[in-house]
Amino acid sequence: MITRRDLLAGCAGSAAVSAFVYYARAQAWPSRPVRLLVPIAAGGPTDTVARIVAEQLSKIWNQQVVVENRGGAGTNLGTEVVARSDPDGYTVLYGTSSLAVNRSLYRTLGYDPIADFAPVTHISTFPLFMFVPNSSPAKSVREFIAYGKANRGKLTLGSPGTGSMPHLAGELFTRMAGIEMTHVPYRGAAPALVDLIPGRIDLYFGSGTLLENMRSGQIRGLGATSQHRDPAAPELPSIAEAGVPGYEALSWQALFVPAKTPREIIEKMNADTIAGLADPAVRAKLARDGYNVIAAGPNELAALLRSEIDKWSALIKQTGVSIRF
Repeated sequence: MITRRDLLAGCAGSAAVSAFVYYARAQAWPSRPVRLLVPIAAGGPTDTVARIVAEQLSKIWNQQVVVENRGGAGTNLGTEVVARSDPDGYTVLYGTSSLAVNRSLYRTLGYDPIADFAPVTHISTFPLFMFVPNSSPAKSVREFIAYGKANRGKLTLGSPGTGSMPHLAGELFTRMAGIEMTHVPYRGAAPALVDLIPGRIDLYFGSGTLLENMRSGQIRGLGATSQHRDPAAPELPSIAEAGVPGYEALSWQALFVPAKTPREIIEKMNADTIAGLADPAVRAKLARDGYNVIAAGPNELAALLRSEIDKWSALIKQTGVSIRF
């Protein structure tokens, strides 16, 4: 006959075994290189920050974190690769705002941003900055708006891809400013910058990593997409204060893994990522480029993803941006 004492002892033993397995599995991972998949072309701002994160995690884990760029289809190609990968912690998605945006942009997706992924760490939130080539006659946001109205439909808006945050920031700007521009999508930020510098495109909304190009005299900055001036570039007014009241468009970056990845691996990955981001040198580097380190956990990131899906769904309907294939 099994007594209550026996039952409790058995439960306690089972819990102890589970705790031991949990601890052992967390300690064993990672035992080989980890692939950090960036669904955007190499050389751009997102790739730059992803490599900083990968370098920090490589040191902490004593295992190489290999950055793999898999651009295309507005980040969908690389994102789907991760969604279909084994949930063992060895394939990680360096996710961006596109993960929330694409659900409303595309008729069909090969993944579900919520069901197919487990949130790990919210790395950063950041504004974009409004850049024009030095050959542009516009020296301010108001001057660009006047230039756009005088050349309605003739100017070009570059972006690292249709539906990317720079694209949506640009579309929101043109509609709120009352101008019309032709969208020119590229396969990443790096090739867009190559065409912005000589003036082959007229406007680009980019992250703070391009502030270095601005300060070296390659391009001209006109404003920030935050509600207020950003500490990374206090000399640039917010677009809201410089001519388009109420304008705001922020972006973010985060780590995700395939759904069903063991919880203990997710928790270790999150804790180690936060530890890596706590490095003063890393935080200073990111701050210089306009990246505000958040370092939040899975629950906070899950809430962010859901709220971003709702927000951008509404904006996409208002602006009429869509991709139908």
